Amino acid sequence: MSNLTLMMALLALMAIAYQLGLVRTRQVAGQHPTQRMHSRPHHYGMMVGLWAVLPAFFVFLLWSWGSPWAIQQLLTAQLPDAIAQDPQELRVALRRIGNLAANFGVVSEAADWELQAAAFLRDTRQLSNGLMLALMAAVAAAGMLYSYRNISPLHRARNQIEKVVKTALVLCSTVAILTTIGIVLSMVGESLRFFSFVSPMDFFFGTTWNPRFSTSGVGEGSLTGDQGSFGMLPLLAGTFMIACIAMLVAIPLGLLAAIYLAEYASPKLRATAKPIIEVLAGIPTIVYGFFALVTVGPFLSDMGEAIGLDIRATSALTAGVVMGIMIIPFISSLSDDIITQVPKSLRDGSLGLGATKSETIRKVVLPAALPGIVGAILLAASRAIGETMIVVLAAGNSPSLTANPFEAVSTMTVTIVNQLTGDNDFSSPQSLVAFALGLTLFVITLLLNVVALVIVRKYREQYE
Repeated sequence: MSNLTLMMALLALMAIAYQLGLVRTRQVAGQHPTQRMHSRPHHYGMMVGLWAVLPAFFVFLLWSWGSPWAIQQLLTAQLPDAIAQDPQELRVALRRIGNLAANFGVVSEAADWELQAAAFLRDTRQLSNGLMLALMAAVAAAGMLYSYRNISPLHRARNQIEKVVKTALVLCSTVAILTTIGIVLSMVGESLRFFSFVSPMDFFFGTTWNPRFSTSGVGEGSLTGDQGSFGMLPLLAGTFMIACIAMLVAIPLGLLAAIYLAEYASPKLRATAKPIIEVLAGIPTIVYGFFALVTVGPFLSDMGEAIGLDIRATSALTAGVVMGIMIIPFISSLSDDIITQVPKSLRDGSLGLGATKSETIRKVVLPAALPGIVGAILLAASRAIGETMIVVLAAGNSPSLTANPFEAVSTMTVTIVNQLTGDNDFSSPQSLVAFALGLTLFVITLLLNVVALVIVRKYREQYE
């Protein structure tokens, strides 16, 4: 039985247990007409459903976590001693046996002991699945019977349900927090390995990016100049150049669109135009990349030739313009919501003093909404800094330190993709540098998000 089928069976069991709980609750309420039930019928039904499903689900989680290790230990005991005592040979043998047990092909002829081990693995997995299903069924039946018999007027079913819901909310929050911590720790660990090869000063302040790719690990005795140059400044400059061009495109267009929709547009036009603008945020970035490569880049190059400028089709300008179009909805939608939240009394007071509508917008509405607008701009900037696919196709992928937006550049995200693509040794600095770049990019975007959240929170405290 697949995991999806098992989950569907648990949901069906929960629905059946819920209905049984409802019926039992009505029976108990009829048997005690003078005594009021503590909770509503659906609370008792949900209690029976949770008692039937949650213990069985925990059994499934524990079994899924522990059974692979136990099966591997039993399988290892069936292998020849020469294979079992060599970690490298054992890893290869377990992979081959797993492929044989799953009816996958192997490169060479399988030995007799491999075929026997594969049959043993299949039988053990089937036995393990059978035991798990039997244990889950027993636990589910016991939980359902226990909760079914505990339904009484004095039983606090609602309190139990609220505790379960609160625990689920805490677990969801914890998962999000632990995921963030895990991402940071994984990048920190690999970044420290990279800095054992390359000096942090050379990485953060170097002006040359020229890693020499290798397919073999770099040992302690080979830390020479042959490993290449890992100066981050060309990548950082290209990242911020493209982001600045994108913001120069997105801020005026997005902010003006937000002002028009919030202050001038009719309700019917606003209800139509705002969703259309927000569609831009749902277009895949690879589509924007093709648009930049096929349409915007040649157009800018031809326009440059017409006015005497040498603009490459794949350049920082091309990537920045298309990226600016992509993040227009971030600024437009957020700024529109913020502007509409400015109290109407401020507008009425300004208009009552004789100001025109445009003067009211410039001198009253925008200053009042400025903290929220700045927060929206910073959030959009963090989105632009982390963009990858548009830059891969439109920026030219040339890691050079230049201030000319008409030339090809590269960014940190594109370089991360390049360093982790191909047949490279992940213990070499050529691959480990991707984690150092990722950690640096994470810190930059985190700071932008923190500043944006602080500004937005200050705005909300002032006007809510």
